[in-house]
Amino acid sequence: MKTRRLRRRAAAVLASLTACVALTATQAQAAPVPGALTPATKFYVDPHSKAAKQAVVDFRNGDIEDAANMARLASWPQAEWFTEGTPEETRTGVDHLVRRARAVHRTPLLVAYNVPGRDCTQYSSGGAASSAAYRQWIDAFAAGIGDSGAVVVVEPDGLALLPQDCGPATDPTGALTAARIADLTYAVRTLKAKPRTAVYLDAGNVQWRSVGDMAQRLLDAGVRYADGFALNVSNTHPTDHNARYGTWIAKCMWYATDGPEQARGHTDWCASQYYSSAAPNDGAPGNSVSSADPATWRWTDAWYDRNTGTPPAGELRHFVIDTSRNGQGAWTPEPGKYSGDPEAWCNAPGRGLGPRPTADTGVPLVDAYLWIKIPGESDGSCTRNTGGTIDPEYGIVDPPAGTWWPDQAHTLARNAVPRLVFNR
Repeated sequence: MKTRRLRRRAAAVLASLTACVALTATQAQAAPVPGALTPATKFYVDPHSKAAKQAVVDFRNGDIEDAANMARLASWPQAEWFTEGTPEETRTGVDHLVRRARAVHRTPLLVAYNVPGRDCTQYSSGGAASSAAYRQWIDAFAAGIGDSGAVVVVEPDGLALLPQDCGPATDPTGALTAARIADLTYAVRTLKAKPRTAVYLDAGNVQWRSVGDMAQRLLDAGVRYADGFALNVSNTHPTDHNARYGTWIAKCMWYATDGPEQARGHTDWCASQYYSSAAPNDGAPGNSVSSADPATWRWTDAWYDRNTGTPPAGELRHFVIDTSRNGQGAWTPEPGKYSGDPEAWCNAPGRGLGPRPTADTGVPLVDAYLWIKIPGESDGSCTRNTGGTIDPEYGIVDPPAGTWWPDQAHTLARNAVPRLVFNR
């Protein structure tokens, strides 16, 4: 009897997976408005994603629950990352993706991740050999998109982790940082020149750069040419925290460019997520507390209410939020467990999928919730700065950055908030 029940459940899982793939391949929706996201935008689902392949593996191994979860995961849209390759290889890869999406009247989500010196030689180090090589690569990326509809997230961490942030010896003259800013601007302008492409420049997350710092970096890197910016890529911070942070950034950019005459050029005057009642009531508030504590954010809100009010409609930059693993919120290790940086962002244990991908968020400045980081891909061989090679949270050497990690994918699916269901 037990065997028959398992077979029936297995057959149901396989049928669901097959139906999911068939739906992805055949369901047609109205094409999106050229060059912009709207609440009606439908994102492309790759029927041959890593999650879909894992569902088959789990099914064959008799892991019915995991197979069902992977089938559910595979039914939701996820980004396609382009991280290397010659210009011709990149143009061909992008072209194939947008063609598949166009055939089913869906919008693909792509990530351009190849800027020189990316990730400060850490887990995801690499990138193009030079600015010239990078610009050729971006040209090819844009050529691959052509006139097709697409959403592109430009260089996760590329702006929040500039060469000047990599250590005092990395960029003593500032030349590398200036080149990075110029490269990001070039990428944004080149991609946005495509008639049906929406472009979002990555801006880190709520627990990283202060509002004013990130606002200025975005302005320097040409966000005015983009549709907006992206937050929380590869991170676990709550959606509402990032939505609040993104709104402050948008208001700060407006304040320093179109706000009061005396504030022009002064993103450094903007209240940040580190602001508190101990900061001055006007002028430059600085960073008054050591961590972004939501309990103090009423003071940040009050500063913007007082200094920006409600800017005219259409004058604030929009943004998207990565919700691919923030369903359980951010991970914090037990106090005292690690003497150094616990790398809370790196393969955080016990996390879950967050809000499902959609362009209908109901939040005025949030254009979409997206699964930008592919759920189930490793962040790298994290060590929690223990000096060894083992990740003490898992008791193993974590897979290299970008490697599919079935155990992590299963955990994210099991811990999803809201509960993971099929995308219909």
